[in-house]
Amino acid sequence: MNFEENLKKLEETVSLMESGELSIDEMIKKYEDGQKLVAQCQKELEAIRLKIEKVTTPDSAV
Repeated sequence: MNFEENLKKLEETVSLMESGELSIDEMIKKYEDGQKLVAQCQKELEAIRLKIEKVTTPDSAV
């Protein structure tokens, strides 16, 4: 999945958790899933930041 898909899935997970309709076991599973999505989004954002930094750094001009 790409960043946008991960973010959308994370938003859906949070919404479901906030609904109050999950059992404790389901809530824990969704929390774990959410943590994985957060980590993936952070990894992708860091990669994007590095690409932007590379493009905008004067030393990168060829």
